[in-house]
Amino acid sequence: MIAGGDSHTCTYGALGAFGTGLGSTDIAFCLAFGWFWQAVPATVRVEFVGSRERFVTGKDLILAVLAQIGVAGGNGHVLEFTGPAVSGLSVDERLAVANMAVEAGAETGLFPADEVTAQYLQGRARSPWKAERSDPDASFARTVRVDLSGLPPLVACPDSPGNVRPVAEVRGQRVDQVYVGNCSNGTLTDLRQAAEVLRGRRVHPRCRAIVVPATYGIYRQAMEEGLIATFLEAGAVVAPPTCGACFGGHMGVLAAGEVAVTTTNRNFRGRMGSPEAGVYLANAWVAAAAAVAGELVHPADVVGGGGP
Repeated sequence: MIAGGDSHTCTYGALGAFGTGLGSTDIAFCLAFGWFWQAVPATVRVEFVGSRERFVTGKDLILAVLAQIGVAGGNGHVLEFTGPAVSGLSVDERLAVANMAVEAGAETGLFPADEVTAQYLQGRARSPWKAERSDPDASFARTVRVDLSGLPPLVACPDSPGNVRPVAEVRGQRVDQVYVGNCSNGTLTDLRQAAEVLRGRRVHPRCRAIVVPATYGIYRQAMEEGLIATFLEAGAVVAPPTCGACFGGHMGVLAAGEVAVTTTNRNFRGRMGSPEAGVYLANAWVAAAAAVAGELVHPADVVGGGGP
């Protein structure tokens, strides 16, 4: 179990750990005494089945969950992500899914540790670890099934992560700013996807593009792979790892009337700046395509490869 001072501590669930966000007083208690009190919540089983199409990522999977259960559908529960499609999700994608479990009100979101987890932890784990899984006869509060077959890239429209629609339904929406980063989708996988869209292209003249790698390790690797150069050549701004504009702090705060497409995890009214701004949540493919087009489009409209 991991206690953190941020609601998105649930991101640790991508590695099979129970991560939960606590308030400042509880965190101070943990630091002083080394333990905290946690009720054992009931579990909602989320089954991912089917084969996904290109341009569909972990971001779309969790948005599909939110579309089904809503922003209160996980209140007081743990979301356990399982099903035959899970083995095809990289840890970077699992991070995006687990990160946004709290947007459904869940205590945390967990992926049972598997071979993908073990490979990721090689060379990273600082102490012995043990894979934990639900018992074969475990009971669940309910089961939610998400079929990836035919699932399109999705966006969460203003002003709720649960206001989910296919990107094709909002095609043509003007975009003033694109933001690729955040603890949800600032991974190397996300940066590679954004770079594939931006390589050899330019950010639209009416649009700003900001890229924020999630960690300095990711930043360094992105530099070695030439991704940072690709972003700069396309006209994007690359910022140091930070929460930045995600919580309306700095580096991309929105003005009244502006519209942003962002890979972050929350789009509440006023979240990224002015209460009169609009924020769409999307995966890195969609965000980068919007930066090139200056409006919301299907990524295939920019890079080809099919799509509605």
